[in-house]
Amino acid sequence: MPIADFDLTGRVAVITGASRGIGEAIARGMAEQGATVVLASRTQAALDAVAQSIAAAGGKAVPIACHTGRPETIDALFQRVVSELGRVDILVNNAAANPYFGPAIDASEAVFDKTFDVNVKGYFLMTQHAGRLMVKQGKGSIINIASIVGVSPAPMQGIYSMTKASVIMMTKVFAKELGGAGVRVNAICPGLTETKFAQVLIDTKEIYDTFVQHIPAGRHAQPSELVGAAIYLASDASSYTTGAILPVDGGYLA
Repeated sequence: MPIADFDLTGRVAVITGASRGIGEAIARGMAEQGATVVLASRTQAALDAVAQSIAAAGGKAVPIACHTGRPETIDALFQRVVSELGRVDILVNNAAANPYFGPAIDASEAVFDKTFDVNVKGYFLMTQHAGRLMVKQGKGSIINIASIVGVSPAPMQGIYSMTKASVIMMTKVFAKELGGAGVRVNAICPGLTETKFAQVLIDTKEIYDTFVQHIPAGRHAQPSELVGAAIYLASDASSYTTGAILPVDGGYLA
């Protein structure tokens, strides 16, 4: 046995927000390590394109449309995964919403509800579904994509920051509850990463320059730079790691 085993052959990984950005990068990386990746996001056509690309590279991918802000589509997702694949070994909660950029005191109730429905309630329901299956299996890994703003809130992103702080606490709660059943729960806290989600921050020079001043690495990340952390947490290389909150942020939180 290798000292660090990153092989995911034979495992089923459910990844939300997998049609682009960080979710897509993680899905490709896990497929390269041998996992069958279940790609979930709102748009079937976008998922189909990613799945075809993964298959062309020799991987296995199953695209299933799912809006994680809607409980009924989460139920349907897991019903199909269990029916077609029989198990869930890895869950990556990555899908997120950030519909409001402005002072928290001015945010509407609708904005608050939408952000929490996807970023917190969606993660919670996905974890419940996957966690119950993993407990029966006696093994599993749940990876929550949180954010550095869940530790140190970002200006004009107060509601989003609150949701990511909730994800960090959710990770710790489930790590303690499920650890005895062989299920590990960890979180990755990305820093500023070049995705469509964060493009407005990267493209707004005043905001970007101010932000980068606080990053020791002196730059933002590419989605591919999150993949190694996710594979580590999904694999047996992290067999004694649970409840960890892993920053991948160029040193921002140092």
